[in-house]
Amino acid sequence: MALVKIKICGITNKQDALAAIDMGADLLGFNFYPKSLRYIEPADALDIINKIPTFVDTVGIFVNSEYSEFRTFEEYGFLNWVQLHGDETPEFCDSLRYMNFKTIKAIRVKSDKDIEKAGLFSTDAILFDTFDPKEYGGTGKTFDWSLIGNLNRRVFLAGGINPENAANAIDVGVYGIDVCSGIEESPGKKDHKKMQRLFDDIRHLVR
Repeated sequence: MALVKIKICGITNKQDALAAIDMGADLLGFNFYPKSLRYIEPADALDIINKIPTFVDTVGIFVNSEYSEFRTFEEYGFLNWVQLHGDETPEFCDSLRYMNFKTIKAIRVKSDKDIEKAGLFSTDAILFDTFDPKEYGGTGKTFDWSLIGNLNRRVFLAGGINPENAANAIDVGVYGIDVCSGIEESPGKKDHKKMQRLFDDIRHLVR
């Protein structure tokens, strides 16, 4: 079992999904935010998910979605996790706790004040990403990872992780790392050589 979970996000096609799993991914992320360059239609995501092993967790990324949308995805039944990557309140996140998936609240970090916000959320995990005034993730930018400290809960680290710094990200001591733009050829299409290099560089740290 991996000591650190590896989440490959922004999956838009079967080839990238299967390659990520073959290399060692624990979770695959599918972006359901229509304004994202990595947006995927739910039917297309389901088509991919139906072709991957069940031991790999599936994560849906949402930004400021309505409660009814999560109800719809619960009925679809193909997500293990939902990632709330917008401006969702603790109360809204709490309203999803009894649905048939685990929840991740993404917090975009500018300072230690943003790290402190994690205590407001009772989601199954927290994800720290880099703050950007225009984008909800996928910017390829890092933040000061030393701000995280020890929160004694599941924490995913995102934001600019690539083959060159993935080992440093793991050294932060988080539950998982979330990798997207750092292994892409273009938004939504993975560079398999970069992805393989990332897994080769961290394999001794996560197994």
